[in-house]
Amino acid sequence: MTVGEPVLRIAVVDDHPVFRLGMAALLGSLDGMSVVAQASSATEALTVLGDDLDVVIMDLNLGDGSGVETTRELLRRSPGIRVLVVTMHEDDESVVAAVRAGARGYLLKGAGPEEVERAVRAVANGEVILGPQIAARAMQYLSGALSQARTGGRVPFPELTDREREVLDLVARGFDNATISRRLVLAPKTVRNVVGNVITKLGLPDRSAAIVTAREAGLGA
Repeated sequence: MTVGEPVLRIAVVDDHPVFRLGMAALLGSLDGMSVVAQASSATEALTVLGDDLDVVIMDLNLGDGSGVETTRELLRRSPGIRVLVVTMHEDDESVVAAVRAGARGYLLKGAGPEEVERAVRAVANGEVILGPQIAARAMQYLSGALSQARTGGRVPFPELTDREREVLDLVARGFDNATISRRLVLAPKTVRNVVGNVITKLGLPDRSAAIVTAREAGLGA
């Protein structure tokens, strides 16, 4: 690091102490980086992390809550912070949920030290970065979305939020709330509330009617 070069202020949020301490040690050993805070839960993260941070390393499963919701709330409070998700989840739903929440990067926990360093510096610089496995799947997802846009694909149920539509799609696939909670890395109570909001907004009597209505609109495929 050259004299006068700013030091990146980093926080690590992960409920597994071995991984959290190891990540903190790795980042703390790199030039131009300083780990100034750690948190082992969603509650602790939202309590101790301030807007003086540059990058937050965020896991998705935090024991007492979701890393996705923690990311969303953290960025609502401090929009200038960059969040890099580092997790074991590589399913499409987790990636999309994290990016929608505002994460600027997404790595799997098997990433090597050089990949982690590159990702931290990239997101701190305002770039968006995905691990190689995630990037390939993201391109497939985006290609499908662009094709739908070019053909004038209509977004079903425009009165719903993106989160509500996402949950409704999984309901239409026949998943129960516990499964949806795991796939989207959301608290079961949050899923239950979202399903209730969807049923109310669409003026439907129950979950079964929501499944039928959603499938008729093309969701749940």
